[in-house]
Amino acid sequence: MDKKVIKELVPPVFLRMITGLFYGWHGNYSSWNEATKKSGGYDSLSILEKVKTSSLKVKNGSAVYERDSLIFDHIEYSFPLLTGLLWIAGRNNGKLNVLDFGGSLGSTYFQNKLFLDTLTDVNWCIVEQPEVVNIGIENFEDQRLHFFYSIDECLKTYDIHMVLLSSVLQYLEEPYRLLDEIISRKPDYIIIDRTPFVKGNDRITIQTVNPKIYKGSYPCWFFNKNKFVNSLIPSYKMIVEFNALDRANINSEFKGFIFQKATEDIQETSCI
Repeated sequence: MDKKVIKELVPPVFLRMITGLFYGWHGNYSSWNEATKKSGGYDSLSILEKVKTSSLKVKNGSAVYERDSLIFDHIEYSFPLLTGLLWIAGRNNGKLNVLDFGGSLGSTYFQNKLFLDTLTDVNWCIVEQPEVVNIGIENFEDQRLHFFYSIDECLKTYDIHMVLLSSVLQYLEEPYRLLDEIISRKPDYIIIDRTPFVKGNDRITIQTVNPKIYKGSYPCWFFNKNKFVNSLIPSYKMIVEFNALDRANINSEFKGFIFQKATEDIQETSCI
């Protein structure tokens, strides 16, 4: 039977259950090292080349939106994130200096470029792995989009208003160490998006990628929300918590947060 016919006949909930048997998130591992050993790994260079090709199409106007190397015919906005970006810019006279840690070749920048272009001054600074930075500098860097090899290099160049962590913390062996490092630099704002949470303790899984995207599997955290949020307190206060766009095949929720440095005048926490 044709795949297109199957998709039309089978309810989406059952499709997710079936595909979740083959890829998605599985397991509950005792350590990152154990999950790494049981992962299949991935070809980082071929994936990066695919991301580069897709991102160049977006930059050159022949594609609308790229995420995780895939091309889309429309932009799927995270409006809470966009609201946060514009709110922070508004508090800085229309200027916005962002440190986007793990921001690939500018996926979030290009996603929101239509609105960012209305601001007086934008410096979108991506801190990434060396091979990503090399491609970024050669093919994507301009007056607003910049690439750096380290947090220190970025902070020496720009007075950063906020740090963005979007779909990155869960793929780090020591995510709380990075949070501590960022907190120690005292940015005015920290925005976290596309981050997964489960009830109970932090959980280490293995994520197997849909082969339509690329072949690979690697460790991935699901966090305890209270523990995660409290790791930023009392240095920061939560302004909003919002639902992120992602979904998983295990019982979980993807969330985003906007945090403001605790020395600022904070309004009551709310949810978007």
